[in-house]
Amino acid sequence: MAQEKYAIIDIGSNTIRLVIYTRDKSGRFTESENVKAVARLRSYLNEENILEQEGIDILIKTLKSFQGVTRHHQLEAIKCVATAAVRQAVNQDDIIKAVQSETDFSIRILSEFEEANYGYLAVVNSTPFTSGITVDIGGGSTEITYFKNRQLIYFYSFPFGVLSLKEQFIEGDMPTKEELRKLRSFLKEQFDQLEWINDKRLPLIGIGGSARNLAQIHQEHIEYPFSGVHQYVMSKDDVEDINELFNSLEFSELQRLEGLSKDRADIIIPAVEVFRYLMELIDTKQFALSRKGLRDGVFYEETTKGFDLSVFPNVVEESFHELAVDYDINLTHAFHVSTSAMLISKELEKLGLLSLDEQDDKRLKLSSALYNLGSYIDSESSHQHTFYLLSNRTIDGLLHKERVIIALMASFKNRNVFKRNVALYEEWFTKDELAKYTLLGAIIKVAYSLNATKRDIVETIAVEEKDDVLVFSVHCREDWKPEQYQVEKQKKHVEKQLKKSVEFKFDS
Repeated sequence: MAQEKYAIIDIGSNTIRLVIYTRDKSGRFTESENVKAVARLRSYLNEENILEQEGIDILIKTLKSFQGVTRHHQLEAIKCVATAAVRQAVNQDDIIKAVQSETDFSIRILSEFEEANYGYLAVVNSTPFTSGITVDIGGGSTEITYFKNRQLIYFYSFPFGVLSLKEQFIEGDMPTKEELRKLRSFLKEQFDQLEWINDKRLPLIGIGGSARNLAQIHQEHIEYPFSGVHQYVMSKDDVEDINELFNSLEFSELQRLEGLSKDRADIIIPAVEVFRYLMELIDTKQFALSRKGLRDGVFYEETTKGFDLSVFPNVVEESFHELAVDYDINLTHAFHVSTSAMLISKELEKLGLLSLDEQDDKRLKLSSALYNLGSYIDSESSHQHTFYLLSNRTIDGLLHKERVIIALMASFKNRNVFKRNVALYEEWFTKDELAKYTLLGAIIKVAYSLNATKRDIVETIAVEEKDDVLVFSVHCREDWKPEQYQVEKQKKHVEKQLKKSVEFKFDS
């Protein structure tokens, strides 16, 4: 049976991109092809705002090359959207007609609101941020949004982007000190108009190629031990450090910088100046990267329009559903393991042996539901596969540190394996945090053993301390001997962390 496919062509002011999404077995669409062409259409927009014929010819030529790809994949559902360069062109009707007559595609020109709104949709549907400021700086425009409690509050679209800033303020490949001074003065004058972002002290979330390149460069610069840039977080000092690095290099050195696309070398500095000033204006110390942007926003709207729901109720729950389908998770079993893990942790809290906040509760629930996920690949080395899968797969709604925590707890085998897994990330955590996650991993392992036969027989769990021994009273609705056998093997992990003897008493 042919796979269902969907495509979006994004005609930007700097790049034109074709992205093909393919529906997988979980029902979600995942990116299967991503084709990019650097067209710099904004450079062909003259002083009268006419997109010159050379620019139109480049657009047609690029779309014809994409046409070969879309025809090969026999795609019919193709959205072709254009942003600032075409939106600002006074001859946009001629551009639309030329594309329609010479290619398979019909252009839809996005309004300033639509462009900003799609970026906001991408962020709230793929990151954990419930409130924040987004910035999407393209070649010819910059969209800013402010969202609160996952609802769009304000938006603004500035008619300048990295290409127009470069053309207006920087004559050579690298800016002089005077050019930088004028650029910064201009950005201050423009952004200070937005009173609704002043001193908001919320994360600044970057969208688009320039923000992505900034994150990639920083990861290379610090030898970041983690894969992926989506939901990557930098501090204000990190952004300043990279900006200083840029200004210390010759242009030829900048072009060779790891993480920076060569075609962005001459425009990355204006982009970072935008991020720097916005962070100062917002009074934030956090810059986050959303790899998902305009195209994903268009996609979310298109695929959810039948449900009248463009914002997902819960991003992490959506991600869990995808993992459950992809790795054949037994949801009933996962629910019971999660329930038992929560019961045990709450009993230990009553005894003052454990202290969990709301975030820890969420971690425990998710990690226990994902426990032993790696058995989908190989049951003998399931713990190793679980850690690898969860730490290397992008999980929308989980920042990188959070993803490592979930991976560590869901893959818990013993303390030594935990230490090996956390070795690359040890500096991210305090000793107390690592001790807590080790204990929670041990609790999950015991909870998993309590449903060893997947019969869901555990009904209640109570814990009391008698003469320095923790007595777990487990009431079951059926014969419990197989579960007892497994728990007796695994209780040592809890004993080691709590430094107490543990005894299990079963009844039915």
